[in-house]
Amino acid sequence: MGNAAATPVLSARGLRKEYGKGEGLVRAVGGVDLDVGAGETVAIMGPSGCGKSTLLHLLGGLDRPSGGEVLLNGRRIDNTSENALARMRRTDVSYVFQSFHLMEELTAVENVELSALLAGRSPQAARRRAEELLDRLGLVGRSRFLPSALSGGQRQRVAVARALSNEPLVVLADEPTGNLDSAATLDVLHLFKDLHESGQTLVIVTHDARIAATADRMFSMRDGVLVDETRPTGAPGRLGALIGLED
Repeated sequence: MGNAAATPVLSARGLRKEYGKGEGLVRAVGGVDLDVGAGETVAIMGPSGCGKSTLLHLLGGLDRPSGGEVLLNGRRIDNTSENALARMRRTDVSYVFQSFHLMEELTAVENVELSALLAGRSPQAARRRAEELLDRLGLVGRSRFLPSALSGGQRQRVAVARALSNEPLVVLADEPTGNLDSAATLDVLHLFKDLHESGQTLVIVTHDARIAATADRMFSMRDGVLVDETRPTGAPGRLGALIGLED
């Protein structure tokens, strides 16, 4: 589905995910072809249960497909070892989930810097990167707080910062602003705008048409397949536009 970008960073070919067998067979993802170019922002929309979160997990190596291929920078990742996938997730692919998945015993800045440390950065560089991201997300005054002392919106922003701390090739975001109010949503999406303009590749699963409309390309997903591709009106990648969120 869709036109291949000049330099695909992330690709899917005939990607399928099925559960059960016989009459109980459920086809969560039913044969998806997708190319995501370097520096491109792609949004995937669809109703609950259509398979978009499953697709995101397959693209990032969090789940194994029933068939088809996933390629990162031209190399297949769907058939690699668990150790290789773990290394890839430390350095090349990061995630933002609906749930925060923060380590409750670590402060905000420690949660954020952990990804960079696992990717091999020095403690000093990891801390600098973490503090920079927290500052840009309006959390510099909360960097030494434990997650239990943060609001839901603040915890989600920490989770976003953590996903970005190792400067991955691709960020896969599953409803990244789903638990945020309008002001916090603007903080996160302005950061995504900066990342996009600096060449960060983003794949965003969202229910919010206002967010999807800011991507370079937007796909609709139904019953496990991509059924439509559009290029939102206006300049591509205008993640700062956020019509309807700036009131």
